[in-house]
Amino acid sequence: MDLNPGQLDALVAIAEHGSFEAAARELHITPSAVSQRVRALEAIAGQVLVSRGAPCRPTPHGERLVRLGRQTRLLYDEASEALGAVTTVELPVAVNADSLTTWFRDVLATAAGWDGTAIRLQVDDQAYSQQLLRSGDVLAAVTSDPEAVQGCSVEPLGALRYVPAAAAAFAGRWRRGRAPDWAAMPAVVFGAKDDLQQDMLRRRGVSQLPPVVHQVPTSADFLAAVRIGLGWGMLPEPQARADLAAGQLVRLSGDVLDVPLFWQRWRLDSPRLTTLTDAVREAAGRHLRRG
Repeated sequence: MDLNPGQLDALVAIAEHGSFEAAARELHITPSAVSQRVRALEAIAGQVLVSRGAPCRPTPHGERLVRLGRQTRLLYDEASEALGAVTTVELPVAVNADSLTTWFRDVLATAAGWDGTAIRLQVDDQAYSQQLLRSGDVLAAVTSDPEAVQGCSVEPLGALRYVPAAAAAFAGRWRRGRAPDWAAMPAVVFGAKDDLQQDMLRRRGVSQLPPVVHQVPTSADFLAAVRIGLGWGMLPEPQARADLAAGQLVRLSGDVLDVPLFWQRWRLDSPRLTTLTDAVREAAGRHLRRG
């Protein structure tokens, strides 16, 4: 298959911006030229590659070529930079919100010293970030999936520990005898994909969430909601440590949940991606639990 880099660029731009018009603005060409490039690429592939809707999205066959286009662009940008032709190389990465709030900040601190590198973060639950790898939206991801996405390598990073915690006054109000009333006590969840609270309840012999469940979809606000007594929640131990030590939060039980995390990256001979991987490995080694 003889693929034209300009055609791949058009497909990637549509995937990133959601329309032929926006892709044309990104590439500084006309929408008609974008359409011609995509039609030519579809003729070569013998497949429909873009679902024409609002927004336009790559089809499953198109996602494979989007991934190829992004891989090609990374290698091209690195080669061009070595020759002095470009000044910035983009590294799109998926990371879960709790990692970003805790240990992954060390990665960003390291990246702050890299010239000509732009980190583009997409925040998603660690159980779903591998889909971003499959679609080609990111080059690498922090994920809870130990099975490598096709074309990627995977390595264990360690486990992020979660503890069940609540504000002291809230815990006292919902205590029944010597234990919390797990079945009735209001809970705080991060979002629809967050099942940590349910996992903890099953350990306590409760089969479902309580009648009142609050949803707070950012890590900092999730902590704040638990701190002010909106409900109980599973908090990353590094994030909750100071409040627990100060007595502002209390542990509801001695149970913990350790969520294993993995680093998946495309198998590319990319110096920038290797440097990023080294930074992730070092930060995880300082903060995540081993074994």
